[in-house]
Amino acid sequence: MAKTESKKKVVLAYSGGLDTSIIIPWLKENYDCEVIAFAADLGQNDFPNAKALEEKAIKTGASKCYVLDLKKEFLEEYVWPTVRAGAKYEGTYLLGTSFARPLIAKYQVKIAEKEGAYAVAHGATGKGNDQVRFELTYAALNPKLEIIAPWKDPKWHFHSREDAIDYAAAHKIPLNGISKKKIYSEDGNLWHLSHEGGVLEFPEQEHKYEFLKHTATFEKAPNKADHVTISFEKGNPVAIDGKKMGAVELLEYLNKIGGKNACGLLDIVENRLVGLKSRGVYETPGGTLLYKAHECLQQLVLDKETLFEAQKMSMTYANLVYNGQWFTPLRQAMDAFFNEVNKVVTGDVTLKLYKGNIIPAGIKSPYSLYDMGLGGFTDVDMYDQKDATGFIRCYGLPLKTRALLLGKKTNVDFGGVPSLKK
Repeated sequence: MAKTESKKKVVLAYSGGLDTSIIIPWLKENYDCEVIAFAADLGQNDFPNAKALEEKAIKTGASKCYVLDLKKEFLEEYVWPTVRAGAKYEGTYLLGTSFARPLIAKYQVKIAEKEGAYAVAHGATGKGNDQVRFELTYAALNPKLEIIAPWKDPKWHFHSREDAIDYAAAHKIPLNGISKKKIYSEDGNLWHLSHEGGVLEFPEQEHKYEFLKHTATFEKAPNKADHVTISFEKGNPVAIDGKKMGAVELLEYLNKIGGKNACGLLDIVENRLVGLKSRGVYETPGGTLLYKAHECLQQLVLDKETLFEAQKMSMTYANLVYNGQWFTPLRQAMDAFFNEVNKVVTGDVTLKLYKGNIIPAGIKSPYSLYDMGLGGFTDVDMYDQKDATGFIRCYGLPLKTRALLLGKKTNVDFGGVPSLKK
């Protein structure tokens, strides 16, 4: 009997959600390949147990399904460095999806190499950021792998999530509550949960927050404030209220107390990498507390120039992470800077949490640069107020010189001067 030729293998980044669930049979139909699913457990709130996810993938047509618990690596190697950098995309978004994708893609490449697969596949659309984050990681770690991106594939004939739901129904693929009435697109991990689609596609419309899973609304938050103390060592969170905790336990605790008090709820319109704008609602309760505490501690321990440069570089770092450029020389070089800066970001920060407000309620550090005498109003030997006269004279010399030499030629518009006549 002739030996049956084995089919080529494709490793799919699999979540069990709408897109990746229908992609398994679609790949088999259109590429005549063996599909190997890979799911990363990053602490998703609705992440099924490994056995259930594996069973679903195989029933849908996968030959096998890898399920890996990557929560600890996710926080320590991807989230904490971003917190140390103080990186917020466009000043608000805490990058919950952005730094998850490179980690998933890294292990996807590892599994492809182990299995001898010729290609990797993902379910990101051609209108979003995730396609870039996946594919830049593939390029950085194994450029020889072929990439199958169904939403950009000529063979893909779906034009909406409704089309995908119809295909799933025809193939009897369970969707775990997703329907044409509940069509929000969600992406979650231990750090955050994002919501897109539905009424959120209309920026002029208020939504009812009916989809929230981690965060209370301001109206439903308690009428009594909570306090929490977060301890840092070299920029990394290590303890809550004096109790040492591992990364996963620590963030789970902060998510609980932050979500209870409606902290970290964000509704924004952001600029996607591909050039369009999108609206999203993000729940990042614990992460928002960590960013605030880290910022407070930096203000206490960093000198003015270092803090200024760190704040500037944090914007570049945020753009790199958002744009999928995790495995790049520039981001790695910037890590060296932020690691040096955070050597003194050690101490305790107490936060008061009340109906979405995060209020500093105490900061201390062995590396504090705050001097009570210098910072107060009482004269001290170290600072002579009369010295400020000469300093300001030198500091303002360029302005004074310009005014004397140019006079009314200056292009400075001081506006109309009100009449002083009685």
